[in-house]
Amino acid sequence: MTMLLELEGVTKRFGGLTALDGVALDVRAGEVRGLIGPNGSGKSTLFHVASGVHRADGGRIVFAGEPILGRSSDAIARLGLARTFQDIQLFYDMTVLENAMVGCHRLSRAGALAAMLRPPWVAAEERMIRERAREALAFVGLVDLAAERARSIPYGHQRLLEIARALAAEPRLMLLDEPAAGMNPTETRALMHHIARLVDRGVTVFLVEHNMKMVMDICQRITVLNYGKVIASGTPAEVQADAGVVEAYLGGVAAG
Repeated sequence: MTMLLELEGVTKRFGGLTALDGVALDVRAGEVRGLIGPNGSGKSTLFHVASGVHRADGGRIVFAGEPILGRSSDAIARLGLARTFQDIQLFYDMTVLENAMVGCHRLSRAGALAAMLRPPWVAAEERMIRERAREALAFVGLVDLAAERARSIPYGHQRLLEIARALAAEPRLMLLDEPAAGMNPTETRALMHHIARLVDRGVTVFLVEHNMKMVMDICQRITVLNYGKVIASGTPAEVQADAGVVEAYLGGVAAG
């Protein structure tokens, strides 16, 4: 199976704090890959490093066969990596559709001059972007809310809007940082359904999540971080049975 994302010996420091300490893991094309660990274990930092928000201090990161350590987040996005954030980051005064259209920015060829002069190809590109954004909204069930302001839709829908915005970029890999945070059980079940459909669509998913039932149900492989180090990696059953994981994260009692 093709390795879509590979991290080897990745280290990230913030002053005297080592947030990531020699982390190694891979994400295979076509899977749902999980990353778990206690609060402060380095999960979001790993996503920041992989997506170019932060630059790693050491190690090697390869995405889609391209070394990406030191590349900008925009350059990495153009290779086909999209992500959501732990804290919702929407443009609340823009419409749901406009927020989804933001995800298509890497597909646009129009610069400032073209936007002012508006040659025919710019209008055609705008129509393409609008249609792609509407398709992404339809995928997560939000197309009927396209004209609503982002601030006016329910919290669970705002989470799905972030996924739609990422999907509009036509990614090969989507990083989801705690996508179920704050969702009720019904919303979480719907989210799990959407994630399965993303994979069917050809999008590989790498997620950080604290909802253990969700992680164990949908992930093929899981890596566990603690204090910036990998303490376990394997199938859900293997991770649940690992004594170090039980001690560090699962509360001293193996998950059932």
